[in-house]
Amino acid sequence: MYYIEAPTMNIFQRTLKNSTFKPGIVAPSLIFIISVTLVSSLFPAQTASVLDVIKTWIFVNLNWVYVWSVTIFVIFLLVLTFSKYGTIRLGDDDEKPEHSFFSWISMLFAAGMGIGLMYFGVAEPMSHYTEKAFSGLDQIERSRNAQLYTFFHWGIHAWAVYGIVGLSLAYFTFRFKLPLSLRSCFYPILKSKINGPAGDAIDTFALCSTFFGITTTLGFGVVQLNAGLVEIGFLKDTGFWYQAGIVLIIMLISVLSATSGVNKGVKYLSQLNIIAAILLMIFILILGPTVFLLGSFSEGIGNYLTQFFTLTFNTHAYDEATQPWFFKWTILYWAWWISWSPYVGLFIARISRGRTIREFIGAVLIIPTFFNFLWMTVFGNSATWLDRTRDGVLSSIVENTDKLLFEFLGQFPLSLVTSFLAIFIIFIFFITSADSGIFVMDNIASNNAKNSPKWQLIFWGILLGLLSLVLLNAGGLQSLQTMTLITALPFSLIMCMFCFSLVVGLRIDYGYYKKGYSPAATNWSGEFWKERLDHILSYKNKDAVNGFIINTVRPSLEELANAFQEKQIVALVSGSENPFAVEITIKHQVIEDFKYGVKTQSKVISEFLVDEINLPGIKKNSTFIPITYFGDNRPGYNIEYFSQREIIADVLKQYERFIELSSEVKNEMFLDNTLKDIS
Repeated sequence: MYYIEAPTMNIFQRTLKNSTFKPGIVAPSLIFIISVTLVSSLFPAQTASVLDVIKTWIFVNLNWVYVWSVTIFVIFLLVLTFSKYGTIRLGDDDEKPEHSFFSWISMLFAAGMGIGLMYFGVAEPMSHYTEKAFSGLDQIERSRNAQLYTFFHWGIHAWAVYGIVGLSLAYFTFRFKLPLSLRSCFYPILKSKINGPAGDAIDTFALCSTFFGITTTLGFGVVQLNAGLVEIGFLKDTGFWYQAGIVLIIMLISVLSATSGVNKGVKYLSQLNIIAAILLMIFILILGPTVFLLGSFSEGIGNYLTQFFTLTFNTHAYDEATQPWFFKWTILYWAWWISWSPYVGLFIARISRGRTIREFIGAVLIIPTFFNFLWMTVFGNSATWLDRTRDGVLSSIVENTDKLLFEFLGQFPLSLVTSFLAIFIIFIFFITSADSGIFVMDNIASNNAKNSPKWQLIFWGILLGLLSLVLLNAGGLQSLQTMTLITALPFSLIMCMFCFSLVVGLRIDYGYYKKGYSPAATNWSGEFWKERLDHILSYKNKDAVNGFIINTVRPSLEELANAFQEKQIVALVSGSENPFAVEITIKHQVIEDFKYGVKTQSKVISEFLVDEINLPGIKKNSTFIPITYFGDNRPGYNIEYFSQREIIADVLKQYERFIELSSEVKNEMFLDNTLKDIS
C-alpha cells in the first residue's frame, strides 16, 4: 500500500509546488463560491425570496446611485478623451499595439456583449414594444420607443462601465508595471498596501464576481441553446441531461481554447464569430424591410442623440406608472453591466496594451455601440415590423424569450439555415465568453503570474461547468443572478474610486514625462561640475537656503540694480523675513513694474527617496529650496544651483521677456498700470 500512495502524493505535491495560485485569494474565493452554490441549490426558493427582497429594496430606494454612477463614468471618459492625457499610451511611450485593430475589436466585443445580442436582439425590443406601461401609445410610437430604450441600454453607457475598469487596469498594469488585477487600480490610494490583505480582498471580490457572472450566463444561455436545437429538430427535448451535454461540450472546447492562449484560441474564435454574426445580420437586412430598416437606423441614432441627456438622468420620479419598467430594465441593466465589469474589464485590459488612452476610449465607446445599434435595428425593428404586419405573430410569445429568436427567423426564407447559423453563433459566443472568463479567473487567482501551469485553467473550466449544472438542476441560477446584481451597488462606488485613482496617476504621469531639465541646467556649459554634483546630492535646511539668498542672490541683484541705476533706470533691491526673500523691482510709470524675487520655500521629499541607501545625503522627508517669484504671479522655479553670474543672466532673461511682451499691442490692457487699483 505504501508503494502505491507515495508516487501519488509526490505528483500531488509537485502539482501544488508548481501552482501560481495565491492562497490569500483562492482559498476565500472557493469557500465563498461553494458555500453560495450549496445554499442556492439546497434552498433555492427561500434564497431567491430573500435576495429578491434585498434587490427590490435597492432598485427602488437606491436606483439613483446606479444612475449617477453610470453617468459619472460616461462624462469622465468623454472628458478624458479630449484632455491632454489622451495621448498617453497604455505601455511604454514607444510601444506598439499587441493585436491588430480588427482582432482587438473582435475580442473585446465577443467578451463584452456577444451572447447578449443573440439573446436580446429580438427579445428586448419586443418586450418594450408590448410593455403595458406604454400601452397608451400607438404602434409606431411604441416601435420608436422600443428602439430608443434598446439603444440606451446597449449603447455608450454600457461600454463606459466596461471602459472605466478596463482603462484603469490597463493603465496601472502597462504604465506603472503593476499586476493585472483590480488591486492595482487602488495603487495611488493604498500604495504598498495593495500587496497585503486589502489587495487580496479586492481580488477575491473580483474573482467571485467573475465566476458568478459567467456561471449565470452559461446556465441561462444553455437553456436558449437547448430550445434552439429543439426548434430545428436536432434535439427532442429541453430536459436537464440535454443541457448537461451542451455544457460539457462548451466547457471542453473552452478549456482547449483557453489553454492555447489569447493569441490563438480566443483571438481566432472571436474573429470567426464576428464574421458569422455580420453575415446573419446582412441576411436579415436584405430579406427584411431593407428601406425601412436603413431609414429607422438613421432616425434611431438621431433620436438617441437628441434624448441622450434626458435618458441619462431620468429616474422616472414624475412618472410612477413607468417606474416598475424602469427598475426591471434600466436599473437592472446598469447593475448587470457593473457586476460584469471586473471580468470584461480585465479581459479588455489584457488585450489593449500599446493603445493610447484616446484610442482606447474612442474604440471601446464608439465602435461596439455603433455595431450594437445596427444589430438592434436590424433584428429589433424587423421584429416589431413583422409583428405589426402579421397580426402579432411575435408578441403572442414575447414571454418565451428562449424561443423568440428562432420564431423570428422562422418568418424568413431559409429559416433552417439561419437557425443553424444562429445556434452556431450562440455556441461560439458561449465558448469565447467562457474561455476568456477562464483566462481572467486564473489571472486574478495567480495575481497575474506570467507562467501559470495549464492545469489551473482546466481546474477553473471544470469548476465552472460543474457548478453551472448543479445550479441549473436545482433551480438556483436565479438566486445567483440576483446576488450578482446586488453586489453591483458597492462595486459602483469602488469604480468611482477607480476614476479618482486614474486622475491621480495621470497627473503624476503627465508631470513626470513632461518635466524638463532644471532651469539651472538650461544654459550650463558643464563648468565646475564637481561643485554642481555636491549641490545636487545635498538636501538643505532652512538656514542654508537663507544663507544662499543672503550671500549669493542678494549680491547678484544689488550688482544688477547698480548697473540699471547707471543707465538712469530706477531699480530697487528689498527683502522680507516671512517668507525670507529678496527681490529686485524695476520701476515704471505707465506699465507694470518688473519684479524678480527669490524666496525660501519648503519642499516634501518622497519617502522612497529618503529610504534609498544609494543617496546618503537625504536624512529627512523635507527640504528647503530657493524659488523665484515674479510681479505677474507666474509660477517660479528652483535656482539652488545658480551662481551669481547665472542669477544675473536669469533676471535679464526675464526682463527681456517682460519688455518684449510690453511692446506688443495686444498686451496693453494687461500691462497698463494707470487704471489699476494700487491702494
